[in-house]
Amino acid sequence: MAKKLKVTLVRSTIGRKDDQIATVAALGLRKIRGNATHNDTPQIRGMVEKVRHLVTVEEI
Repeated sequence: MAKKLKVTLVRSTIGRKDDQIATVAALGLRKIRGNATHNDTPQIRGMVEKVRHLVTVEEI
């Protein structure tokens, strides 16, 4: 089975660039301490890398 990533929003998107806000929304994150589970793909890794200062990532 493929690995999964648990992505948690730990910092606010207020005052961030529009593309970073859109990336956080595309990851399915709405509120601080909200989390979403995704398959570990290069696309998701790229999105997480773009907003790495706003999220934490955990492999499950």
